Amino acid sequence: MLLVLNVNNTNTVIALYGVTPEGLTAGLRATWRISTRQGQTADEYGILVRSLLQSEGVESGAIRGIVIASVVPPIDWILRQFCERYFNQKPLFIEPGVKTGLPILTDNPGEVGADRVANCVGAFHLYGGPTIVVDLGTATNFDVVSRKGEFLGGAIAPGLNISAEALFARAARLPRVEIRRPAKIIGTNTVDNLQIGLFWGHIGLVDSILERMIAELGTETKCVATGGLAHLIARESKYITEVNEMLTLEGLRLIYDRNHAGDRNRAARSQAEAAKTRAAGA
Repeated sequence: MLLVLNVNNTNTVIALYGVTPEGLTAGLRATWRISTRQGQTADEYGILVRSLLQSEGVESGAIRGIVIASVVPPIDWILRQFCERYFNQKPLFIEPGVKTGLPILTDNPGEVGADRVANCVGAFHLYGGPTIVVDLGTATNFDVVSRKGEFLGGAIAPGLNISAEALFARAARLPRVEIRRPAKIIGTNTVDNLQIGLFWGHIGLVDSILERMIAELGTETKCVATGGLAHLIARESKYITEVNEMLTLEGLRLIYDRNHAGDRNRAARSQAEAAKTRAAGA
């Protein structure tokens, strides 16, 4: 089994993939979403993740690999401890030097977030290019993949929930409201006004940036949404045509396979040599 962790500022998504006898990752078996807490210890992670695995009838010894995308550097060393202590595995972190298959054509490739790299790897594999990935989470990220599968760059805007929290924090008389599609466009009370401004304001932000990116890339550009708010925003966007909540996980799975291809080839050669030796001695 392959354990995948996508660690973001608000939530951490944990996924479990099968692994074939040849060492290739297979189908997605389960996913879980937990809160990201910087104060959580390696033991707390271990107890929680082992409990989740056991709910699927999977023991710790069945985990043969771990891949992690983290945008929360302060907890990376805790995650390493957790992997080594509870699974006896050295995790593969998405960081500079890891084989991703994604040329990064930005000014400072090392500063591109691991989740953005994984999104682009998954998107090009599934949809080709040019493609724009809109990751609607804590921040709203726009990641651009070229026709050749290169990461060209993108944009980062405050996420919908961050915008709402900033408004509520700075305007004491405004009530907190549920973030959802409002029933009308002209509000007749404070709750309506807030929901209209927050929801349609973010739709406008997303579509305005996409419109300008598509004008530069070409009309054949595909726009794919992922992240916790993907379904809420994508259904009203003029440009987003696909929603794939598992896009980051798919990219991480592919990166894991690319970095362990050499291991599989060496294992296959060893097996072939062993078979020849057995045949010669027969």
